[in-house]
Amino acid sequence: MSFAKGPALAGLFILLISAAALAQGDAKRGEYLAKAGGCVGCHTDEAKGATRFAGGRALKTPFGTFYGPNITPHPQAGIGRWSEADFVRAMREGRRPDGAHYYPAFPYTSFTRIVDADLRDLWAYLRSLAPNNQASRPHELGFLYRWRFVLGIWKWLFFTAGPFVPEPAKSALVNRGAYLVTALGHCGECHTPRNFLGAVKSSRFLAGAKLGETAVPNITPTRLKNVSDAELKEVLRTGMTSDGDVLAESMAEVVRNTTSQLTEQDLDAVLAYLRSLPPLPDESK
Repeated sequence: MSFAKGPALAGLFILLISAAALAQGDAKRGEYLAKAGGCVGCHTDEAKGATRFAGGRALKTPFGTFYGPNITPHPQAGIGRWSEADFVRAMREGRRPDGAHYYPAFPYTSFTRIVDADLRDLWAYLRSLAPNNQASRPHELGFLYRWRFVLGIWKWLFFTAGPFVPEPAKSALVNRGAYLVTALGHCGECHTPRNFLGAVKSSRFLAGAKLGETAVPNITPTRLKNVSDAELKEVLRTGMTSDGDVLAESMAEVVRNTTSQLTEQDLDAVLAYLRSLPPLPDESK
């Protein structure tokens, strides 16, 4: 080996080690991303003492009741046999490891926007959890909604896969807020009305919706314009409004698990993005 080749090979070796380290992901950062994504809320049973991320949470919809699955690394009950590629495909494409479509009760319609580096860190965090052997509950759906192959048509009509791309005309702060709201936080899944096939109405993004008997508020500038950033931050940190009211339990849980865990900079970004949106009238009742 010549002297000239030695340093070059050493440099290549260092690059390969760095790439391998990067591919492993950062579990600590992934924990923060899991909080920003509210993962624990859908993947933890409401029963007292339930194991976090072991599944069991019921989501009632017009199509039936869906149950959040166990996403601990247990090889049988959880996702312990998944590869990172399986995880990325689930989040990006809404597909199971066997290729079957997921129901959009799993909000891959928003999670598809999560960028690759964040998916890698989320995966590293999930792999760091303690395995739990609690079996995932099967969904309880109406007869016509049990045919997963029909979801391919639904996706063709309503789903576009792909990571978030910043808008060059928007500031870095607004783009960060857009990413938190539309991808990780998937706020539109609850705050946007849906059509009769269960797809969100993109023209009414964040204009409010109704989930069962619960009215989910409009969070475009129509409703936020008379509230200061300081007041909004207090709501997102504590779940209490400036006049002493408390949020409904569903949103109060989001505050506990997600918005109260965000950094000051990310809260600023969320508010900057929401204030940049076009004001939309409330959804008709």
